[in-house]
Amino acid sequence: MKQMRHIKQAAKSLGRNFEINRMLPGTTYHENSTVVIIPTRGMVHHRVIQGWNGLITPMNQKRAVLFAVGDEVGVAYNNMIKNILDHPELSKWKYVLTLEDDNIVPADAHVRLLESIEWGKFDAVSGIYFTKGDFGMPMAYGDPAEYEKTGQLDFKPRDIRAALEAGNVMEVNGIGMGAALWRLELFRQIPPPWFVTVNDMTPAGAMVMTQDLNCCRAARLAGKRFAVDLRVKVGHLDINSGVVY
Repeated sequence: MKQMRHIKQAAKSLGRNFEINRMLPGTTYHENSTVVIIPTRGMVHHRVIQGWNGLITPMNQKRAVLFAVGDEVGVAYNNMIKNILDHPELSKWKYVLTLEDDNIVPADAHVRLLESIEWGKFDAVSGIYFTKGDFGMPMAYGDPAEYEKTGQLDFKPRDIRAALEAGNVMEVNGIGMGAALWRLELFRQIPPPWFVTVNDMTPAGAMVMTQDLNCCRAARLAGKRFAVDLRVKVGHLDINSGVVY
């Protein structure tokens, strides 16, 4: 009799918004373990630290934070990636999240980048931020469609306005490293050194490339894919003036 009463009460609840409840698919059972690596040469601004402290950790996941102090940024990244790959435990983890000491990250940066890297099956995805200065350029480089069509791999800054307004993920040839999620497996599949700042003269003229784009160039030539998540808006802090770009 009591059981029948419960059934009748449950039946009466139908049509009163209970029927709109659905089981939402989650991803917390996926392997999202992430090593955060942060190169720095000095004191870190409190606004940057505040962003790091507020960074949401994906539920039920492992996250470790490692600092490299004093080295040139490319050297720091190479040494840290090598140490991770050589480590008996960390080498089994899935992702590397690169953060830099002049970038202010939003709280949901890690979880959003995890969403977008899996959604597009990308090898790395970064948040969006701009170069410093009044004429700052978005750090979203090169059009993969042009590369597919012409075979010419370019790293020109993209026009992100439409994608930014729509909150989309944009596929690119190159990304910055101020807030970027990389598959650890990528660094097993392309040879080291991964991050090298290039400033050379070649028969074709001067070749200048930052360590992040040099890594992206080698990876793109190996068939890897990159994107920028326009939902993840990152501040680029000029420590001397306090201006955030």
